[in-house]
Amino acid sequence: MANNLTYQFKTANIIVKIIAINAVIFLTVYLASFFFGTTQGNLVKWFVLPENLSELILQPWSLFTYSFLHFGLWHVLFNMLWLYWFGTIILNLFTPKRLLTIYLLGGFFGGLLYVIAYNIFPVFTTTTGSLIGASGAVMAIMVFIATYTPNTEMRIFMFNIKLWHIAVFFLLLDLVQIPTSGNAGGLIAHLGGALFGYVYAVQLGKGKDIGIWFENAMDWVTDLFKPRTKKPFKKVHRTQQPKSSSVTQKGNTSENQKKIDAILDKIGKSGYESLTKAEKDFLFKAGKE
Repeated sequence: MANNLTYQFKTANIIVKIIAINAVIFLTVYLASFFFGTTQGNLVKWFVLPENLSELILQPWSLFTYSFLHFGLWHVLFNMLWLYWFGTIILNLFTPKRLLTIYLLGGFFGGLLYVIAYNIFPVFTTTTGSLIGASGAVMAIMVFIATYTPNTEMRIFMFNIKLWHIAVFFLLLDLVQIPTSGNAGGLIAHLGGALFGYVYAVQLGKGKDIGIWFENAMDWVTDLFKPRTKKPFKKVHRTQQPKSSSVTQKGNTSENQKKIDAILDKIGKSGYESLTKAEKDFLFKAGKE
């Protein structure tokens, strides 16, 4: 059974992997706090995001780890549902690595705005606490795709609602609740994640990928943990590839890119649902190459 679960995890898409990690951490912390007779906060105090700068310096990794911690069932459930719904749309258009970049950097900038707010605004000087939850990361994903393809529609109950309507509604709801909710820090983190998602999508629309440096950093870290196996020396004679084959491959690549650009323009104007089945299949295959 353990081998089967491992196989299922390895072959799952990035959304399912993120959800599984969040769920396992939630259950582990919840059960451990019960059996060891302590609070969940005590178990994960080195991984929650503190608002105090002196504490943050001692645990800088918490700017990322807090996005995988939840203390309440409904908190983790709704965050993972939003992640699945909006993340699936992103995976139809982009690579899994880009979705992970949006999630991690959205959480990072959400946490950063939280820390800045607690150390600048006088209203927070008398309060102490820490930040947990994937809400900032999920807001980054929601606002990113709502900005990139605003007219794409999502079915909610019996209504089709455009993505930008959903994003604006939740952003306004967060803003209104900040003074009265008792969770001002969490709501500020939502806004930080949303701001990152918006800027990322706008810049991507202009042809600038501001997250590529982070993707390269993730590749570098991944390579550090890959086993280094020595391969036997093998002498290889280079053969020149016929020019016609090279030209043909370049031509095919250029035509595919033009077709992808045309489909993305169509999504930006009319939404993902406006695509034909053939266009959706083509875009899906192109994303896997």
